[in-house]
Amino acid sequence: MISDNSHTHRAVFVTDRPAIHQQLALKAAPDWLEISMLESPSRETVVDALDGAEFLISERAGEIDAEMIRGASSLKLIQRLGTRSHDIDLTAAAEAGVVVCCQPLQQSVAVAEHTMALILALVKRLRDVTEETISGHDWGPPVESDANTFAINWSDRQGITSLHGTTIGIVGLGEIGTQLALRLQPFGSDVVYHNPNRLPEEVEKEQGVRWASLTDLLAECRIVCLIVPSSDQTDAMTGREFIDTMRPGSILVSTGASTTLDEQAVADAYLDGRLSGVATDGYRWEPIRSDNPLLALARDRRANVILTPHCALGNMELGLSLRSADYANIINFTSNRPVVNRLA
Repeated sequence: MISDNSHTHRAVFVTDRPAIHQQLALKAAPDWLEISMLESPSRETVVDALDGAEFLISERAGEIDAEMIRGASSLKLIQRLGTRSHDIDLTAAAEAGVVVCCQPLQQSVAVAEHTMALILALVKRLRDVTEETISGHDWGPPVESDANTFAINWSDRQGITSLHGTTIGIVGLGEIGTQLALRLQPFGSDVVYHNPNRLPEEVEKEQGVRWASLTDLLAECRIVCLIVPSSDQTDAMTGREFIDTMRPGSILVSTGASTTLDEQAVADAYLDGRLSGVATDGYRWEPIRSDNPLLALARDRRANVILTPHCALGNMELGLSLRSADYANIINFTSNRPVVNRLA
């Protein structure tokens, strides 16, 4: 990105995202911004890096406390990439004259929307009911509908349920999970989440969620949504032990890392009735291999199995245009224009 800003500014960029995201963020930065990129740093590393820095970009999470803010004498603006701010001391920032802004992430909203679509499609068994509607089966002579005449569930479809009052688990309540929880609230669902680090109680109340251990979440929830990043701990995490802990007949939706599912174990669990529905947007091999065990299930058009081709982002590209928004408020600030989504 080219700018007419002739003065070099220093920024610290803190993230726990992998190298591909860091590289794109650096390429999208204004040429007058000197960035120290820190991946999952210690608090001491951040404090040292902030010496002389004017801007702190914090991606998704990470505590920014009063001592850190007061010790960064050159700091002018904190940009949180994401919507959460509970781990930023806004009072201390205001007292120090440091502007704090957040930035809702378009990509997180898109994936949350896709997850909602998958959940609703499974709960309402849309593949099955569509197939039955167009099947040409003889259900008896049609009668013209009017205000008093109609044939409710004339194909006698079973297993169609509602989100209202349903307990839904989110494994990995990051930015995507937070956006999903927000969208589940109007449906009247009971939303349970599991993160290794629990959110403060006031944040849970604000977001309408409650924490549970992974074991308790799996045993309690009728729908389980996996929105976890790729790591050694999450790789193929849905093995038989995971599935056997789940409530019998529950639904599994995965829109996190492509490496999350043990695809064979999930397919087996659907075939033996342990799972009543499966949906995923990611796969161990992409594009999907022809021998993926989930494909055999999905080829049955009445199966409550939905496979999408890693398209939750829609037409968004994982590129510079998506990351350039990370710096919009810094550009506004240095150009004496109003910042957006200001918190302090």
